[in-house]
Amino acid sequence: MIIDFHTHIFPDGLAKRAVGKLAKSASMLNCLDGTGDDLRRSMEEAGIDYSVLLPVVTKPDQQEDINRIAMEQNAVFRKTGLLSFGGVHPDNENFRSILRSLAQNGVRGIKLHPVFQQTFLDDIRYLRIISCACENDLIVLIHAGYDISHPDREYSSVSHIASMLDALNPPKLVLAHMGGWNCWKETQEQLVGRNVWLDTSFCLLPLRSAPNTPREHSESYRLCDEEFLRMVRKHGADRVLFGSDSPWGGQKETLAALEKTGLTHQELLKILGQNGAALLGI
Repeated sequence: MIIDFHTHIFPDGLAKRAVGKLAKSASMLNCLDGTGDDLRRSMEEAGIDYSVLLPVVTKPDQQEDINRIAMEQNAVFRKTGLLSFGGVHPDNENFRSILRSLAQNGVRGIKLHPVFQQTFLDDIRYLRIISCACENDLIVLIHAGYDISHPDREYSSVSHIASMLDALNPPKLVLAHMGGWNCWKETQEQLVGRNVWLDTSFCLLPLRSAPNTPREHSESYRLCDEEFLRMVRKHGADRVLFGSDSPWGGQKETLAALEKTGLTHQELLKILGQNGAALLGI
């Protein structure tokens, strides 16, 4: 079984505009068009069984529609292969009832994006949400490190992640982008080896830079194979999850890159699906 633990799609009517806006802000090109149909086509081509969808609530009033759609997608995920997390905004004062509803309706986790939600990860609002998610046995997946579209915003930098972990130590926490995008040195010093899962999204491939972007832009943000392998071995392959960050990273291409990093067959089996299946309970 292969599980892509980090993907994004948008409603068909919004996908083109949403993906285009995000791609422009990051000076990069997308691999897929951001629709569910294109993701399923990609999964079939790459031999992926399930993709975890990670919606982001960027405004408090978005959570109701986002979570309703997540529940609808999950009702048929065995057929489609698309399993959605839910979301909550740090300004949702009714976060307890939101999280309780998600858990009661079989949603397995939530996605938090401190940069897009403009809140430091160790802010008391996030601490309360993460603590409540733990009480409801929900996985919490967090954008970790910087964001290419907002490189100067430190809402989810390693220091804030470490502060949150010191306060809570949540049992089902996934840090995207190998624990801290574009700050992997600090990640290895402060986060690797702690009680968290790491996903491989947006780390192993050169960026698909937009035209007229300097060439060094493509390679400078890639986690090299040697450093990636060192992080996996130090952290433990049983706490690493395959993720592509589709539509920004190609699923087939990310799989190929992962297989060339020097991981053993057993390490690959764990990362590609065994760890994700155990965490998701599927």
